[in-house]
Amino acid sequence: MTQPTAILTDATHFVGDAIATRLAAEGYAVYAVDQKFHDAEARTAFEALADGITALTEQSAEDVVVHVENAHGRIDVLASNDAYPAIRASIDEITTVPLHETFEALVFKPFAFASEVAKRMKPRGEGKIVFLTSAAPLNGLPNYAMYCAARGAMNAAVKALAKELGPFNIQVNAIAPNFIVNPDYFPPELMADPDKAAKILKNIPLGRLGKPQEVAGLLAQLVSDDGGFFTGQVIAASGGWA
Repeated sequence: MTQPTAILTDATHFVGDAIATRLAAEGYAVYAVDQKFHDAEARTAFEALADGITALTEQSAEDVVVHVENAHGRIDVLASNDAYPAIRASIDEITTVPLHETFEALVFKPFAFASEVAKRMKPRGEGKIVFLTSAAPLNGLPNYAMYCAARGAMNAAVKALAKELGPFNIQVNAIAPNFIVNPDYFPPELMADPDKAAKILKNIPLGRLGKPQEVAGLLAQLVSDDGGFFTGQVIAASGGWA
């Protein structure tokens, strides 16, 4: 049996390390992509997380997908783990540059990767695409309209892509986290401040931050054989906040 292959974007961000580790444990050859991997030490450190992880320097979506296809012959899973700072700005403060940059990172890039893998999955008649988005647009965050709009765009795209690609046996879902421990949005040092921690935790019905491994576990379920009938779903992973 051919070893299944997964592409993971923005691997050192958001919940990337947990996803890479979990997919490798499930037997995947994981190709982790990140701009930090221009540094050899960063590549080595990430690959040391688990056997089966290959770190790739960030290139265009087409170049990455072609590289993986040439190296392994197939692409079974795209885990689009896209991260970008949630910039606080009221509607009258929003300017064009940060708006474009937010959409470039959180909409244009994941679309590009999804397009490239779909081209390869459709002829084979199978594949799994999971976008790591955010629960923010499911509930709304005042003064974060740019971020909510970009994340909401991908949540909406999941619904359309699931119907478009379903006839090719390609499942498309999104996991929409919030309040998950990660280096980009909820780093450990943030919770080290008792006042900030109390302010954050009062919003979460479960009363705690989520673990990256919990998100990775959900993703592993979605891309497994047991997840074959789930598509077009935006699943909030936010401890009951959304």
